Amino acid sequence: MKTDRHKPTGLVRLLNAFGNTRKGFVGAVRGEAAFRQELALCVVLFPLGLWLGKNGVERALLVGPIFIILIVELLNSGIEATIDRIGLEHHQLSGLAKDLCSAAVFTSFAMLAVVWVLVLLDR
Repeated sequence: MKTDRHKPTGLVRLLNAFGNTRKGFVGAVRGEAAFRQELALCVVLFPLGLWLGKNGVERALLVGPIFIILIVELLNSGIEATIDRIGLEHHQLSGLAKDLCSAAVFTSFAMLAVVWVLVLLDR
């Protein structure tokens, strides 16, 4: 795909990407209460999952969904910010998009619960 604007490559692109990532995390921590709560949950569950897992596969299964929750919440926040940027007035499709994102976050929590129950009950 050819564009008229210059896009950095190599190390400059990589450094820019890390800068954008840092800004994204800082923005999520500062501006998103749900992300802060999920991060706090991660601080508790991550070491617990490493401790409770008997082997590498169990540890990966226990901590993997924690990262998925954070990823889904970041995507949810990004979509909500985009919708709010477009307009704050109520629109049926905007509401549906936000509800779908909320359902995605809930589903990631359900996955966490199911995986933990299945792994820990198999003892």
